[in-house]
Amino acid sequence: MAEQKLRVASVQMALQQTRSTEALFERVAHFVRTASGYGAQFICFPEHFTIQLLSGDTPMVPAAESVDRLTVYTPALRQLLGDLAKEHTITIIGGSHATRMDDGAARNVSFIAHPDGRLSEQHKLHPTPDERSVWRIEGGTQIDAIDTEHGRIGVMICYDSEFPELGRRLADQDARIIFVPYCTDTRHGHFRVRYCCHARTVENQCYVVTSGLVGNLPNTDNLEMAYAQSAVLTPSDHGFARDGIAAEAEPQAEQMILADLDMAALDAAREGGSVRNLADRRADLYSVSWR
Repeated sequence: MAEQKLRVASVQMALQQTRSTEALFERVAHFVRTASGYGAQFICFPEHFTIQLLSGDTPMVPAAESVDRLTVYTPALRQLLGDLAKEHTITIIGGSHATRMDDGAARNVSFIAHPDGRLSEQHKLHPTPDERSVWRIEGGTQIDAIDTEHGRIGVMICYDSEFPELGRRLADQDARIIFVPYCTDTRHGHFRVRYCCHARTVENQCYVVTSGLVGNLPNTDNLEMAYAQSAVLTPSDHGFARDGIAAEAEPQAEQMILADLDMAALDAAREGGSVRNLADRRADLYSVSWR
């Protein structure tokens, strides 16, 4: 049975020039350790946070080679996330990492580490035009809710949050918290993600946790700056934050935010809220199907 009270942490990570794998991994470990110390059951990192691993290379890594260079770090990243999740008894949504798959395809992948050390994966289904043209990243083919010891969750990576069908599929599979790691270079891009994530909370009567990158990164090609204001978003109804924001980071500053989520409030809203989006769907007229 899913728990009624859960605490989530969202890491808004600043881009920093990084000259060693250990330097970035130590920062990740710090946030995980801190979130666990504050009693969080989940922690989420931003999309493409591992791009910092390329910033210490001289000369600068050409954008066309970025995915292959990052793939070198994939085994170590998977090991790190699994070890940290097990050590600190927390579920880690590992942002996303561009990597080459066994079949040769470049994918943008979120590794989700569970407290028993096992890893789940969610591939980004909708690469942005830039990801496709510069990094040759291909979209994944499936999105599904992920079972955790605290109930089912979903992961939509950045641009995926702007497609309502994905949120509805996850809600249909009983995901009550959806995590959205994102990376946007401008304020416009940030608000595309933010507004769409707010819409997903209303449509699906669920919580959405966003985690973005901020700042500037020297010596990288195709990801030189980022803008974010990460947040924990709620449905817009009685029993939730008045503006649908349970917690919000300061824009453009590295920090971790925490929020307590009342899962019983979701049940109450779905059963007797001011509006009941899930219950009032017209299945006789429309539905989300999956091929």
